[in-house]
Amino acid sequence: MKEYKLAESEKKFAELIWQNEPIGSGELVKLCEKEMNWKKSTTYTVLKKLCEKGIFQNKDAVVTSLISRDEYYSRQSVRFVEDTFGGSLPKFLTAFISGKKISRQQVEELKRLIDEYKED
Repeated sequence: MKEYKLAESEKKFAELIWQNEPIGSGELVKLCEKEMNWKKSTTYTVLKKLCEKGIFQNKDAVVTSLISRDEYYSRQSVRFVEDTFGGSLPKFLTAFISGKKISRQQVEELKRLIDEYKED
């Protein structure tokens, strides 16, 4: 699985693209100026960097994603569990819910997910 690491400003930039895609690169420049106070050159520099990382593409002056927002955050979650809990989902869940009560609905949802994704 390819690993994507983004700085905070890159994440905010990526969010703007995901929320507005497909977006013309000129419109993206205007949006970044308004939302992030960036100059045109900054927008294009960061866009180029994220295109090189394989997250977005700028084709015919239209910016679209190569990976979805959900896929990006899913990969970040997997990396977090691997780095912090040695890849152990039970250890992560134990730490996540320790000292808290979870609702019957949450228990049922977790059971459903486990059944859906368990190996046969």
